[in-house]
Amino acid sequence: MERDIGIEVYATKTHGIGGVIRSFPEDFVVEEILVDGSYARITSIETPQIANRGRYLRCVLVKRSWDTLLAVKKIAGQLGISQERIQIAGIKDAKAVTAQHIAISRLTPEQLQRIKIKDIAVLPKRYSNEILSSNSLLGNRFQITIRAIKHSTSTVQKRVQNVFEELSALGGMSNFFGHQRFGTIRSITHHVGKALVLGNLEEATLTFLAKPSPHEHLESKEARQRLEDEQNWKEASQYFPRNLHYERLMLKHLSMRKGDYAGAFRKLPIKLRKLFIQAYQSYLFNKFLSQRLKEGISLNEPQIGDYIVRLGGQGLPTGEFTQLTSLANVIDPRLSIDRICLAIPLIGYRQSLSGGVQGEIESKILETELVTPQNFLVSCMPELRAAGELRPVIARVADFSVNGISDNSVDVTKLEVTLSFMLNRSSYATVLLREFMKPKNPIKAGF
Repeated sequence: MERDIGIEVYATKTHGIGGVIRSFPEDFVVEEILVDGSYARITSIETPQIANRGRYLRCVLVKRSWDTLLAVKKIAGQLGISQERIQIAGIKDAKAVTAQHIAISRLTPEQLQRIKIKDIAVLPKRYSNEILSSNSLLGNRFQITIRAIKHSTSTVQKRVQNVFEELSALGGMSNFFGHQRFGTIRSITHHVGKALVLGNLEEATLTFLAKPSPHEHLESKEARQRLEDEQNWKEASQYFPRNLHYERLMLKHLSMRKGDYAGAFRKLPIKLRKLFIQAYQSYLFNKFLSQRLKEGISLNEPQIGDYIVRLGGQGLPTGEFTQLTSLANVIDPRLSIDRICLAIPLIGYRQSLSGGVQGEIESKILETELVTPQNFLVSCMPELRAAGELRPVIARVADFSVNGISDNSVDVTKLEVTLSFMLNRSSYATVLLREFMKPKNPIKAGF
């Protein structure tokens, strides 16, 4: 499964502790932090006085086992407003308990009382005139419990410590895009993205609707398989499970306008459609980074042709970058994670490839994929075009702690451990967890 999303190596050599995450939603807690210091907490003890009116009502959305986009859609429906009036800084894990900031335009705190949704709470905080976007996000604080560990307490302690020391020597973790970027149970978003990038709308449609996964619910799997065999949109719109909301929207359109694949995709929220393209960019990045590691090329010692990005005071990449033409460009050949960091392209129509050995890696992979940067103009659906950018190859891990190793509360013959840490935006907790766990089967391990 990990090879399919481009992750082919580990950054550490220590054996993992195994175990399972997400046995319960409460085992995976995520709290969002904005660059201005605003902290979305699962349990709020504040009773703010809402004053100083502005265009947007800032709130904290606390959800349990909800997909972020579906939660936003449900909230908008109960408020009787367009989804476009609700802004988010980031998408959070579905199989988790999460707290994040949202901003809703032209709304009063009193109107929030209309929201009555199981496992969702929306708590008003203040008014603001500032737009909430991905640029508002600093990162996320995680508290994750790993259960069903079969090793002894001393072995778990030693392996966790050794992995952390290896990562500390590297300056952080290898900055792969994590499993949820692609869909863990049904990892197809990057395949849909590739088909869109190449202009094959029919293939993109069939992949999204009709490619079954052995890991999904039997009813869903059978529905997709039947559609793949029969390709009858009208009938499928009747028998597809109701929980496959986005698929049913597309099927309804295709049952009325056969062959209008672009129209069917445009029934989906544009944020979701853009995720397909972004997932394919992410897959290519993972492939680039995996191959660099496989070839033994350092992540913190620059090579000729590498990109280097400057980091801001909070550790986030700035727009400043340089491409090394000589090692003399860098005073210290070992990079400081606090100041500058090596970066690899997220391929787009404006983003050039690296030079040197890294550039050769990228060129070979793109050639194998039959894709060029210009394909990311997405001529079949221009609103999804992706310019590309640079992404650091190392993600800083802050405030790491081990909150005790104890008997598993579910199975006393095994152990559990809780890890707490903070990651900056665009970095994935599951990528860090895989270094500690080294799961043989990511699906069974809860990824």
